[in-house]
Amino acid sequence: MEIWSAAITLFLIMDPLGNLPIFMSILKNIPAKRQKHIIIRELLIALFVMMLFLFGGQGILDFMNLRTETVSISGGIILFIIAIRMIFPSPKTQSNTEKTSEEPFIVPLAIPLIAGPSLLASLMLLANRKPDMNLSWAMAAVGAWAVSSFILLSAPRIFRVLGERGLMACERLMGMILVMLSVQMLLDGLARYFS
Repeated sequence: MEIWSAAITLFLIMDPLGNLPIFMSILKNIPAKRQKHIIIRELLIALFVMMLFLFGGQGILDFMNLRTETVSISGGIILFIIAIRMIFPSPKTQSNTEKTSEEPFIVPLAIPLIAGPSLLASLMLLANRKPDMNLSWAMAAVGAWAVSSFILLSAPRIFRVLGERGLMACERLMGMILVMLSVQMLLDGLARYFS
């Protein structure tokens, strides 16, 4: 997988457009000036976790005695479930996040909304497949994170331009692409397991 395709895949998994309404709902009762600080803090925490899994993922796999095929197959399954939820969202998705004036910390913004299980599994898989390209994968991850950060920091403007229906259409399109990527991950894992 090249750097560009890895960056695009990681960006699609992060799903910043799909997370916009959730971010806005969680931060709704917090003053606008403070919202940006919270988003930046959560984005930096997510980036730290991403780099931890990218560079320490192989150690985690070795410690737990897991094979690459296991990560590929389980990552594909998780990614498929997330993609299906993006295409066919449940009507309660938005209301599941409690509207509170308390400031969120790490959960749910940094983890799992930005650095979710499928993203972390994908980073571990990239590092496991070609460990000599870890710096390239880090560049791809930082690039995807930077674009996602820009989108999340521009949430109010993007929400005004696209509207709720526009965001839903973008999220469903991203979900369709993720379904194909998840099936490919699953097939690659199965092929390596049976070969």
